[in-house]
Amino acid sequence: MSRRAGLGRGLEALIPGGTPPASGVSQLPVETITPNPRQPRSRFDPDELSELAASILEHGLLQPVIVTQDEDPGRYILVAGERRWLAARQAGLSHIPAILREANDQQRLEMALIENVQRADLAPLEAADAYRQLADDFGLSHEEIAARVGKSRTAVTNTLRLLKLPEAVREALAEGKISEGHARALLALPTSQAQSAALHSIIAHELNVRQTEALVRRLSGERPAPVEKPSPPPEVVDLERRLEDSLGTRVSLNRRSRGHGTLVIHFYSDEELDALIERLLE
Repeated sequence: MSRRAGLGRGLEALIPGGTPPASGVSQLPVETITPNPRQPRSRFDPDELSELAASILEHGLLQPVIVTQDEDPGRYILVAGERRWLAARQAGLSHIPAILREANDQQRLEMALIENVQRADLAPLEAADAYRQLADDFGLSHEEIAARVGKSRTAVTNTLRLLKLPEAVREALAEGKISEGHARALLALPTSQAQSAALHSIIAHELNVRQTEALVRRLSGERPAPVEKPSPPPEVVDLERRLEDSLGTRVSLNRRSRGHGTLVIHFYSDEELDALIERLLE
């Protein structure tokens, strides 16, 4: 049985020919390389790029990018390493080390997705959009996507559900105003209007995920679970039983701190009340 390509095997599992030798690295002109149109990552932190560019100027680019041949001769498409390529351009490099491999459109997306997932660089919505492309454009099931990126099917499905949120919620998630946990909690609300209203409360009151889940339950009309009362001590149970035997009716004894409490004697008819009063007054 052949092993399936997954996150644990890295990019070499998807690159025809396996891991290339050192001689397989070429120096390509930076300007001949075009970003991967299937790159799932849409945001690159400017400060991190500047730091990487400074490191490249001092030490050089230690890890080559992966490219495929473009339709135009002498042009290449990035498969993996766009952050390194951007930093190299920022550092003013004219050439960049690159590994040339064959890859179709689907493989370009898969390799870019796996690289970013391995580095934990992808934002939740970026991962969701990449999964959507694999599902819609290439007909992959959630199970097949999960196998390729080393995630569980449930994780893939839950991430894809984020795309169903209204635009205001997606923007707040992309901008870091709420976390993925907040966003998933909002998915339990039935309408986009309710989700947007809850978002306003989350931001205004700086609710954490647990508080957001409680808010969603209240907005959904879900009643909180009743709090179970602790069992009374054995001496209280014994005293209640002795009083019930003596009075012939149900008795409840509630003891509080510092000797306070209540003693409740139940009756179920006027005649029973008269009998209890007479007996107590005796």
